[in-house]
Amino acid sequence: MNFKGTLPTLILEALVREPNHGYRIAQQIKERSEGVLDFKEGTLYPALHKLQSEGMVESYESIENGRPRRYYQITASGRETLAQDRAQWLKLSQAVTTILGEA
Repeated sequence: MNFKGTLPTLILEALVREPNHGYRIAQQIKERSEGVLDFKEGTLYPALHKLQSEGMVESYESIENGRPRRYYQITASGRETLAQDRAQWLKLSQAVTTILGEA
């Protein structure tokens, strides 16, 4: 199954609690999905940059273990979008569950 269309929502969800860098965002998504969702850098970073250009996330640079890292944090606009995405996903997943349950 292709879950790439859900990546922006998953990124926003990963940033709700605290800012983080791209690698850790990908790890969180993989861990929370018990390994089902494993987005690679070639998919993750373009999605992060698109979210940033749309004003859903902001970024800043910080030093971690002597290395510069780019951290991303969700904006107020990103929080609003995440709330809408959650509602849409709930509605969609309930509909699919109903249909599959009929089989």
